Amino acid sequence: MAGARPLVTYTLIALNVAIFGICAIQANSTDIAVYLPPLFDRWALAGVDLAGGEYWRLLTAGFLHLSLIHLGVNMLSLYVLGVSLEPALGPRQYTAVYLTALFGGSAAVSMLGEPTTMTAGASGAIYGLMGALLILVLRARMSVAPVVGIIAINVVLSLTLPNISILAHLGGLIFGAASAAAFVFAPRLSREWGARIAWVIVGVVLLFAVALGVAGGYRST
Repeated sequence: MAGARPLVTYTLIALNVAIFGICAIQANSTDIAVYLPPLFDRWALAGVDLAGGEYWRLLTAGFLHLSLIHLGVNMLSLYVLGVSLEPALGPRQYTAVYLTALFGGSAAVSMLGEPTTMTAGASGAIYGLMGALLILVLRARMSVAPVVGIIAINVVLSLTLPNISILAHLGGLIFGAASAAAFVFAPRLSREWGARIAWVIVGVVLLFAVALGVAGGYRST
């Protein structure tokens, strides 16, 4: 509903901040990458750990951050995108897009990344929100140039800056855009069944992302 408070966005930000706080306390530092506290070590995404059956990492890695700057940049991006997208999509659909993008980013890392490299951060899900924004702009028949420009700049930064997972970003972008497209365009197919069709499509996309992530773990064996 337009004008509604983006409570899901606020909740996601609070969760990310709280989890970072726990890691910072365990590490006695806000530079988590240096100390790798127990929670981070247990939740970060790495193919070799997926191979051991620790599939929860596909989800939990999206709530970890390596430093205060990493957290700050991601949470600012989440806020800027979320305050517009959540009211436009609705809280349930917005949550589904976010989670599907998160798992999509993890799936890309699991399938194509280096199995021994740890990956963490909310950027895959945030790129998924960028993809969702692109879909909404297309639906409104507005110029896509500004959104495409933002996405292109972020992709270039992902390729040029060190310690950034381009795989997570692109995976999140693709899966986030796909799930948003289902919510935006499927209801046009049928006034009675369109919303249900959209949820079925998003459910399939989400399960596909999870299945890819799990399969990537077997690749590491």
